[in-house]
Amino acid sequence: MRFLGLDLGKKTIGVAISDETGLTAQPFAAIKKASLAKDLDAIAALIEQYSVKHIVAGMPVNMNGTIGPRGEEAQRFIESLREKTGLPVTAWDERLSTVAVERVLIDGDVSRARRKEVVDKLAAAYILQGYLDSRRVAS
Repeated sequence: MRFLGLDLGKKTIGVAISDETGLTAQPFAAIKKASLAKDLDAIAALIEQYSVKHIVAGMPVNMNGTIGPRGEEAQRFIESLREKTGLPVTAWDERLSTVAVERVLIDGDVSRARRKEVVDKLAAAYILQGYLDSRRVAS
C-alpha cells in the first residue's frame, strides 16, 4: 500500500511518496500553490497515478501543543483533501520537521539555493517517514 506525505507550506506543498510496501518515504516533488482547487487536483492526479491509499499531511502544531492559525488552515485543507479524494488523511505533528531537514542540508554543505529547491519535498519525506515508522512500532 502506498502512502503520500504532504508538507503544507505557505507557498508550496512538499510531496513524498512511500514505496509499495509502505516502509520507506522518498521525497517526490514540490507543488507551487495556486488555488485550493488546483492544489487538490494536482494531489489527486498523483494519488491516481501512484495508486495511493492513504495520505499523511503535516500539521503545524505550536511548541506548547496548541493549534494556531497555520494549523487551522491545515485542518481546512485536510478536510477538503478528504472530500476530494475519499481517502483517509492522517494529520501528523510536523513540529521542527523543516528545521531538522534544514540542519541536515546545512551540515551536508548544501548551498542555500539548492536547499530552497529541496527542503519542502524533504520535509514531506521526513513527515511521512515518521508516520510510517510509528506504524511499525505500534504493530
